[in-house]
Order: sequence, then C-alpha cells, then structure tokens
Amino acid sequence: MNKQLVHTPEGVRDIYGKEYARKLTVEDVIHQQLNLYGYQDIQTPTFEFFDVFSKEIGTTPSKELYKFFDKEGNTLVLRPDFTPSMARCAAKYFMDENIPIRFCYLGNTFTNTSNLQGKLKEVTQMGAELINDGSVEADAELIAMVVEALLATGLRDFQVSIGEVEYFKGICAQAGLDEQTENELREFISGKNIFGAEELLAGKGVADTYCNMLLKVTDYFGSVEVLKEAGGLVCNTRSLNAIERLQKLYQVLCRYGVEKYVSFDLGMLSKYNYYTGVIFKVYTYGVGEPIAKGGRYDHLLG
Repeated sequence: MNKQLVHTPEGVRDIYGKEYARKLTVEDVIHQQLNLYGYQDIQTPTFEFFDVFSKEIGTTPSKELYKFFDKEGNTLVLRPDFTPSMARCAAKYFMDENIPIRFCYLGNTFTNTSNLQGKLKEVTQMGAELINDGSVEADAELIAMVVEALLATGLRDFQVSIGEVEYFKGICAQAGLDEQTENELREFISGKNIFGAEELLAGKGVADTYCNMLLKVTDYFGSVEVLKEAGGLVCNTRSLNAIERLQKLYQVLCRYGVEKYVSFDLGMLSKYNYYTGVIFKVYTYGVGEPIAKGGRYDHLLG
C-alpha cells in the first residue's frame, strides 16, 4: 500500500526540476506571442456539464471522457479539449458582440485513453480562439501566429500541414454518401487506410467515378502546386470553393513571410466533427504526434 502511495496512476506524471523550468519558459514565450497578437487571457472551469462535450458537438468519444456526478445527479466531465469550453463561454457572454473576439488559454486537459497508446492522460494545452471573423485573413492570422510562436521558442525545423474539410465533404455530397458512411470513410482516409476505404465504398455500392475521386484525396499533399491538381479533379462548387480558399490563404501567408513552413494535405481530416473549413497540424522531428493543431468551426457556437 505504501508503495502505491508514492507512485502516480497510469497516464499521469510528476514534472519537476529543470524539466519543469523549461516547460514554464516555453509556456511564457508562447503566451507572450499570443498577447502580442491581441489575444486576451481567459480561464474556464476544469470540469463542465457532459453536454458541452457530447457526441453531437463531436469532440472526444464518451468512453475516453472522465465522467462523474454532482449532488443533483448531473453528469460532469473533466475537459478533454478547450475549444468546446471556449465556445460555450462565448455563447454565454459574447453573442451580442459583432466585432472579432480573441481568447487565449492555458491549462490541463484529461483524456482516458488506452494505456497501450503510450499517451499521457493529463496534458497541458495552450491555445487561441478567434471568433466572429469568417475571413481567410483570420485563418492566416492563426497559422502565422503559430509559426511565430514556435520560432520564438527556438524551434526551427517544423512544418504546418494545412487541409480543408470542405473539399472532402463536397465530394461526399456529390457521391450521395450518408452521414454515417462519410464519418466512417473519414476515419479511413485520415488514417491513410486505403484498403479499408475501398472496402467500405464497395460495400455501399458507390459508383467507380466517385470512389476514385474519394480515394484520390489522399494523394494531394505537398507544396501549393497540389491545389491546382486537386481542383482539376472535382466539379462541385463546395470542393472548388475549398481549393480557392486555400489558394487565397497561401497568398496571405506569403505576406506574413511564413510560407516556407507551410504545406498542404487534403487527406488530413480531423476526428473532431466541429471543424468546418481550414484545419492544420504542425509536425517536427522526433515527435510522432502533432505538436500543434487547430481549425475553423463556424457552427459550434450555435
């Protein structure tokens, strides 16, 4: 029993000494960059009502949430992700605002993942939310800010991979896929599981023309030149608008001077259902997971 008391549970760890000092330094540097861009600090509760993170909003699966009950029997959840909390806060306090709102935050998130995945169950997240601005300039601002924040920490070798979920959704709509099939296909495409995607589409009797278009999505990654090729594959307005937005985004990022850190990946599809347009993930050497990620969620406040 005494031995158990000095050990942490699976998936959490102590941080102390030089490691903790470095962590605080990095947090401070990034925080300064967010403030320089005009993002104001906000703090939301560590736990919320279950509905804030429900399946309909589309964040972490219910089985991976830490759930408990209050005295009234309400189901509460330790936050697995900050964005739904930010949206809930904005919907409560700022819905009458008609100018852009900029939040930034720092805190820990909690996800009850499998021990076999090698991931911590409690991690620190820093982030920013730009609300009430649907422009491509807003997309560029966030991505440029991420690049400059990472550069400020001393990191030099990294890449921001940018996608657009509307490109994929446009093809799905053109092919007449139902929501469940689209979600299953997104899991396969996102995981680069072409065989699983082929089997799913064949089982649903999707026409070969659309099957080829949907499977081809995974090939469109690289420099800005892939956008022109991807635009030539489709004829639906939704997907073409997505390509046009990415091309405009690249132009704005060039004006920020961060284009050398940018690439595109139209097969990048987040597991979060709330993303509606441009999404991005940042990768660097020696880390198997993205070190930063985000995207546009135009319907979450509703």
